[in-house]
Amino acid sequence: MNPPALARTVPRLASRLLGVTAALLLALFAGSAFAQECARGALDARYCDVDGDMLADPPADGRYSDPSTLVFTYAPTEDPAVYQDAFGEFIDHLSELTGRPVVYFPVRSYAAQIEAMRAGRLHVAGFAAGSVEEGVNAAGFIPVAVMAADDGTYGYEMEIIVRAGSDIRSLDDLRGRQLAFVSPTSNSGYKAPAALLYAELGMKPDVDYQTAFSGGHDNSILGVVNGDYEAAAIASSVLDRMIARDVLAEEDLEIVYTSQTFPATAYGYVYDLTPELAAAVREAFLTFDWTGTALKAEFADSDRFQAIDYATDWDVLRKIAAASAELE
Repeated sequence: MNPPALARTVPRLASRLLGVTAALLLALFAGSAFAQECARGALDARYCDVDGDMLADPPADGRYSDPSTLVFTYAPTEDPAVYQDAFGEFIDHLSELTGRPVVYFPVRSYAAQIEAMRAGRLHVAGFAAGSVEEGVNAAGFIPVAVMAADDGTYGYEMEIIVRAGSDIRSLDDLRGRQLAFVSPTSNSGYKAPAALLYAELGMKPDVDYQTAFSGGHDNSILGVVNGDYEAAAIASSVLDRMIARDVLAEEDLEIVYTSQTFPATAYGYVYDLTPELAAAVREAFLTFDWTGTALKAEFADSDRFQAIDYATDWDVLRKIAAASAELE
């Protein structure tokens, strides 16, 4: 290269290098902005928990989210389309109290739901019981309510089901057999049964029994009915609703195990909503009148949304998650 050409090239290269360096420094700075120096417990580095309630604190820098349209979704325990109409009247109520449109966003997996909230695309949601902890820790989810009966009772049981006439009659009969789960983040659909089988019988997944993941409680249930799976771990509430809708008959299946009662789906919002908007969302859940609604028709055992305390009400599920993690 001749000297004049070299003289022209060096400044251009230097400028490009400086640009790349500046971009890298900017990216590093932006990333470090999330990693705040604060108490956070098990929360992701982008969140703080100064008050010790195990939930992400509102943004300390005042950078709140104030979306013109709220996005809402329900836990993907079954086909998302099933619930879009069921939540229609609640969505109208939420829109009225927040003063802005609300759209229903169907998600196909727990992971997709968590990622959508973490990325700021999802503002209000119902997280399945087993994914609440990850939603709280990784996505800044603030759970405020569960569906409950008028007497204050709420929750569901984990059941292990088999096809009618199966020779699997007990948990021990699962040795060497196939057991379908929903997903690794599901409480009743993985964490609880895996921890139970290990604690009571010393059985490990893919060592003492074969595992399969169906992607949904409804898929697991129908898979057992159709003979695709030998057994499945599912949420009793989903099975009850499918039987009530005549998707299958009660006599198509047999239940070989029923657990203690666990907390159910938790409803709430993302941590960085403006205080006024967060308060309106909370109020919407706690004031919604279920009488004569599609939500009451779909969730017949529930009569209202009831306030919860994540630190205490989800303690049993956090312990199950910790126990199931020991199997990995």
